[in-house]
Amino acid sequence: MDADTQHRPALDEDQVLLAVEVFRMLADPTRVRLLWVLIGQELPVNELAAQVGKPAAAVSQHLAKLRMARLVQTRRVGTSVYYRVANDHIEQLVTDAVHNAEHASSDAPSHHRDPAPARAPLTARSGEETS
Repeated sequence: MDADTQHRPALDEDQVLLAVEVFRMLADPTRVRLLWVLIGQELPVNELAAQVGKPAAAVSQHLAKLRMARLVQTRRVGTSVYYRVANDHIEQLVTDAVHNAEHASSDAPSHHRDPAPARAPLTARSGEETS
């Protein structure tokens, strides 16, 4: 075990609550799809809605929640608002969660087979909630 991780300091209550809030925000299929699509790029609501197969109004509400939780940031250009993942840690968390899910469903996940794994858009499956 690495010496740096062997004696981790205790987390204070605020850190724990903020971490729980991040996981709560990630506990929704549409929000995971939105963050996945946003990794490495920024897009406006209409393009995001098209990529995740959800109505723009629903996507906008999800983005507002992600923004309040500080998982995405915005940039305004004229009348358009562009969204991007807030930081590398969120990108890594989402990537790791998706890759972990691939391990559960495959003996040889695509991220291990491909030298530079491409992100395929996670499309909505029928019957999923859009909360």
